[in-house]
Amino acid sequence: MNKLFVDDIDVKNKRVLVRVDFNVPFDSVGGISDDTRIRAVLPTINYLLDEGARVILISHMGRPKGQRDPKLSLAPVAKRLQRLLQKNVLFLNDCLGDEVKNAVEKMQQEDVVLLENLRYYKEEAQNDPGFARQLAGLADIFVNDAFATAHRKHASNVGVTAFLSPCVGGFLMKKEITYFDKAMENPVRPFVAILGGAKVSGKIEALKNLVGKVDKIIIGGGMVFTFLKSIGHEIGKSLVEENMLDMAMDILKLAKAKGVKLYLPIDAVVAEAIDPRAVTKIVPIQEVPPNWLGLDIGPASSTLFAEVLANAKTIVWNGPMGVFEIDAFSRGTYAMVNAVANSYAMTIVGGGDTDVAVHRVGESYKISYISTGGGAFLELLEGKELPGIAVLTSK
Repeated sequence: MNKLFVDDIDVKNKRVLVRVDFNVPFDSVGGISDDTRIRAVLPTINYLLDEGARVILISHMGRPKGQRDPKLSLAPVAKRLQRLLQKNVLFLNDCLGDEVKNAVEKMQQEDVVLLENLRYYKEEAQNDPGFARQLAGLADIFVNDAFATAHRKHASNVGVTAFLSPCVGGFLMKKEITYFDKAMENPVRPFVAILGGAKVSGKIEALKNLVGKVDKIIIGGGMVFTFLKSIGHEIGKSLVEENMLDMAMDILKLAKAKGVKLYLPIDAVVAEAIDPRAVTKIVPIQEVPPNWLGLDIGPASSTLFAEVLANAKTIVWNGPMGVFEIDAFSRGTYAMVNAVANSYAMTIVGGGDTDVAVHRVGESYKISYISTGGGAFLELLEGKELPGIAVLTSK
């Protein structure tokens, strides 16, 4: 938090380049199905407009890999943003070139411009200095309010900072860092971390970092079967990373050595295939049949984990408990949502799948903070410094 934020500087009549994350999902007919990411940056945009700035918004959409793809245009986002701001938003069908320069030069105070998808240029992901210089040339000040891309070293969030000053965080970025610092640096205890998802390899660094900071760890999702196999349980055809068995055992030993209570499921919902029509049954975790897969935690595990969370004062959660996209394997994740939402703790949830589960259950209003970043949130859990935050101007 030793960085400058948008309310620390004078933006009146300045051209402000704002990196946002408008990478929103679309439905089958091309409409925006969830505008949470657009709404999340409205406080920063409105503040800049109230202070008399000229706002130039830049974002990526999907992965066009340096090619123009009409399906990944930000044009529909401009329409939604216009409605949310109740103000005209000028959309430009490129992010570089004379047309963009001329439009930006004509901007008046409190004008808003949204540029086309940055990733139509491969130079964006390559953090190309020439591309970054051209983007920076459009503005006087840089504001990064795209926490979800802060773990990437791209031209639009890192490269531009070499050519603009000051470079500050927006209100969404400030909120993300504030909540995370509150949880990780000075937590009210007991502090419980919940980690789920498919693979141990994706969460191992987070586990190593958390073991030294939390009081309890709950592990669920497909990654749990690597832990279970490492301690000798039969896991049938469940997902396992053979090359991570020793690492899983090391984590269990480390938790024990540090006095951290680590909880694994005691039962599981199993099936012969990941299929909505598959026959399912609930078995003790030691009795997964040879040709069956564990696809969700069972009801006894849900009850156990709810008890673990009962007296928590700080909870951080990343990763679902099972294949919750399929109804038959969603109960464990949804039970966890209810347990976290109804706790009396400060609760921080991060990771795309976990966010989706919370919204589906309808409990998002009970969560203290839902992070907008999946990969960025996980890298913070790993104790890493995010490139997109590190380059911002210090106080």
